[in-house]
Amino acid sequence: MENLKKWIKAQWSTVIMGGVLIIVLVNPDAKAWLMRQMASTGLLNSKISKVKSESTQAVSSLLVKKEDGTIINTSELKGKVIFINFWASWCPPCRAEFPSVQEFYNKYKSNSDIVFLTVNLDENPALGKAYLKDKGFTVPFMISDGNISKEFFDGSLPTTVILDKKGEIRLHHTGVADYSKDSFYAQIEELLK
Repeated sequence: MENLKKWIKAQWSTVIMGGVLIIVLVNPDAKAWLMRQMASTGLLNSKISKVKSESTQAVSSLLVKKEDGTIINTSELKGKVIFINFWASWCPPCRAEFPSVQEFYNKYKSNSDIVFLTVNLDENPALGKAYLKDKGFTVPFMISDGNISKEFFDGSLPTTVILDKKGEIRLHHTGVADYSKDSFYAQIEELLK
């Protein structure tokens, strides 16, 4: 027992780091916090791309269902910038980026030229609703209404897609990102012009 006490005293920093690592591995909110810190650096964010040419191929449409049962079809939203975020309540990277998605939504929710489609992919949508309520998030809750084209979602969570006013994909990002940065807002402002 005396040897263990000596080892802990000599290796206190290792013991603390081991404890923190165990907490991060076990607790999804701790994982989300760590990922949010990494995302806040901006290194993980992708940039909104320029239009490649005038003759771009048409993007297939995405159908999502609002809580009240209303169906939204992205092909009917031409003339608006569309922010699409695929997420699930059990996904630590989704949890990590959700505060920035909420902040982005708060900044632009009154702008009629931008539409937010935050699409929950939990097997049980009630879990997604409960997560939003528990965390106080007010982004629109939606679920897919049919198959999702690989153009939009290839199975990685979270995935964010931004369509410009012509309906062309200008951003397709998989993984955690920070959508509350001024640099991101400047890119959105360019799309809204």
